Amino acid sequence: MRLPLTKYGLPQLVVFPVLVCLVMSLLFVFLKNPRFLFPAEAILFFVLIWMLSFFRDPMRIINHDEMILLSPADGTVTDISQVDDTSLGPGTTRIGIFLSIFSVHLNRFPCSVRVESISYKKGKFKNAMSPESGRINESNDILMVRLCDPKIRLLVRQVSGAIARRIVCKAVVNTEYRQGEQFGMIKFGSRTELYLPAGGRFELAVKIGDKVSAGLTPLIRYQ
Repeated sequence: MRLPLTKYGLPQLVVFPVLVCLVMSLLFVFLKNPRFLFPAEAILFFVLIWMLSFFRDPMRIINHDEMILLSPADGTVTDISQVDDTSLGPGTTRIGIFLSIFSVHLNRFPCSVRVESISYKKGKFKNAMSPESGRINESNDILMVRLCDPKIRLLVRQVSGAIARRIVCKAVVNTEYRQGEQFGMIKFGSRTELYLPAGGRFELAVKIGDKVSAGLTPLIRYQ
């Protein structure tokens, strides 16, 4: 039987629930007034459920189509713009996705790729809903090249937010990955960005405000 929790959540999946259960037990023993005990226990119980749900890893069937770039994250599309990214050149298309604390936080590859480089950058922890956060916040860039035509470079950026303080990336340089395959997560609210270079023949499959799911929702369709 498959446990629907991600391995990237360790050690939090072990430590946090144990601490919450310990506090609940202490309150039950020492807090005798039911007017305070029951609300406190209820709040801690919901915190425990949320904590487990944050690290959930739902079963997903990937519909492989290399003419589509799938969303690398769950969340809401907050911005679509052209930027001058140093890795991909001027006129790069950027699609920003905000992940709330209630989103599934696993990151997936948008298509079949070979990872060329991984670059971690220290930074601030500003609100991840802002497009500016991708430039100034703690982030991790995964530069990759498509294995199928068009064989162009893409970039996925993991960005920490005001609450997120831990980027996990298990991708390995010079390794090939399949479309929709997991490569990491960002813990406790964050932002994920997909960059693709100018000049390609493609159309946007989403608009600002759309809800997307990693490995399921098309962001780009090549023509």
